[in-house]
Amino acid sequence: MGSSTPQPPSAEFIAAFRTAGGGPEPVPFDRFMRAALYDPWAGYYRRGGARIGRSPGTDFFTASSSGALFGRLVAEACAQLLPGRDPGHFEFVEIGAEPGGGILEGVAHPFRSARTIRLGEPLCISGACVVFSNELFDAQPFRRFVLRAGAWRETGVALDGERLVELELPSPGALPPGLPASAREGYRIDAPLEAADLLRTIAGQPWTGLLVAFDYGKTWREISEETPAGTARAYRAHRLSADLLSNPGWQDLTCHVCWDWLAKAARDCGFAEPKVEFQESFLVRYSSREVARVVESSAGRPTPEKAAVMQLIHPAHMGQKFQVMWTARG
Repeated sequence: MGSSTPQPPSAEFIAAFRTAGGGPEPVPFDRFMRAALYDPWAGYYRRGGARIGRSPGTDFFTASSSGALFGRLVAEACAQLLPGRDPGHFEFVEIGAEPGGGILEGVAHPFRSARTIRLGEPLCISGACVVFSNELFDAQPFRRFVLRAGAWRETGVALDGERLVELELPSPGALPPGLPASAREGYRIDAPLEAADLLRTIAGQPWTGLLVAFDYGKTWREISEETPAGTARAYRAHRLSADLLSNPGWQDLTCHVCWDWLAKAARDCGFAEPKVEFQESFLVRYSSREVARVVESSAGRPTPEKAAVMQLIHPAHMGQKFQVMWTARG
């Protein structure tokens, strides 16, 4: 895990933090995170410039960094998951696409149409759709809890002079369900509650069809029993850090989603029991024709597309670091 010299918050971010209610007294971590990521003037996701990719100046790469190849793989998989139904009757809707295009931009696909819903745009989905996201849910604000002397305490962020500090709140808000009654002292849980709320908002729209979400996450058992330091991390310049308070507005903040919570949100909105599988098995199973085409076209030679496929499906790369949750309604 990389480390860097902590940088104090900018005057721009301090103003945003105070607007969000922050100051000498701590505010819940999710409120700090909302300002650090989504404030219109100081938020990380509101700034211009490329964040995703392998070029200098970017901070991380995702499956979409493989370009049109990922779009072709996803298009084939989604068509395969609509057995007996003509994909041409469905609109492909990508939520959370980065500026500059979605994964089907310039890609031949079998769907009636394709569009993207970007940050800040109205979430309007209706009719027969394939709704897709890539690393959308892990980017939502989360709350933090720590076990002290047998009781769960919520942590927040306060401004101490010119630096941000994480403190335990005098009284926690409503605790998430299922916090373990017994755990080791200091056990930390990063609770991605807003991710589940966002899925309910998406699923609550008047549409039927297929929901496919690529992300990284864990079950509630893994979060509550096997990750004593929590799952939150920061990314900047392709360096992973545990310093969540440094460079606010200039680094990405994220934590693992809870697949159990997302699955429940989908079920509550009338979707079938969701399936969660490794990205590797999902792409090999449902995008087999495109995978085979890329491998066979290389004729044993290394090519950029073959390298990208291996990056997406190899267990040591993205294949088992990311998962896919998919389900259908109607």
